[in-house]
Amino acid sequence: MTLAALAVLPLLTGAGPAAADQPDCSPATKASASAASVKVWLAGDSTMSNPQSSCPVGWGSQFDPLFKNDVTVVNNAVAGRSIQTWLYESNVKSTKDSAGECVVSPKTFHQRWLNMLDPNNGMKAGDYLMIQFGINDGDRNCPRHVGSARYKELLGVMAKAAKDRGVTPIFLTPVSAIKCSGNSAVGTRGFLTETADAGRAAGVTVIDLHKLSYTLYNTLKLCPNDGDYSKGPVGAFFCNDHTHFEAAGARQIAGVVAKALRDQRIPLSSHLK
Repeated sequence: MTLAALAVLPLLTGAGPAAADQPDCSPATKASASAASVKVWLAGDSTMSNPQSSCPVGWGSQFDPLFKNDVTVVNNAVAGRSIQTWLYESNVKSTKDSAGECVVSPKTFHQRWLNMLDPNNGMKAGDYLMIQFGINDGDRNCPRHVGSARYKELLGVMAKAAKDRGVTPIFLTPVSAIKCSGNSAVGTRGFLTETADAGRAAGVTVIDLHKLSYTLYNTLKLCPNDGDYSKGPVGAFFCNDHTHFEAAGARQIAGVVAKALRDQRIPLSSHLK
């Protein structure tokens, strides 16, 4: 099945490095969090994370307002991370093993994941976990480097932990940067097949955000451009690079994800405004 099909099929079961990402950001919650009955937990990189300045702004920081008051979005995306460094922060070494993977020692999870697994304050039955990596994972160098097999393995680890708690995991392919081929925006990321494969293996719905994002860029006619991301429509959408979003761009990407929830008839969509 092609990745294009992932964006339209309901409940389908189963990238080279970006510019330097930004520092860690704390989770966002709705003011009415205490009354919320469902939490949507986000795990990803800078294209999803909360901002510490006016730019970049991750789409995850714009996701919460799209839901009714019975949902709270908890954004644990962290800039600069691959799936492995997000899970094993500080324990991923700068050396590779005989299989070409970065050495992880000790193999203990970072506190951010442990907090999400906490039976009292972490993910609970009825919640959702949305996972989007694949941008920094393509780095050839450790600690960010993640190979294809390892990437799929770690997605499976996160999905199983969620399912064991009655939480619904959702995988997203990495959001595309802006790259023009003539008048058309084209895809820029890897780990697309790996995300689809991991979804099929784990019985997890996949949203093809990669395709949906560059399709949006074409709808907005962001190509062609002269590469100056400080002006015009492309400047209003992206920071002064080809990768990260202004707040307006992040809101539109969040809207694309929300639309995919509806189009793919994912039950979480019933909580959208």
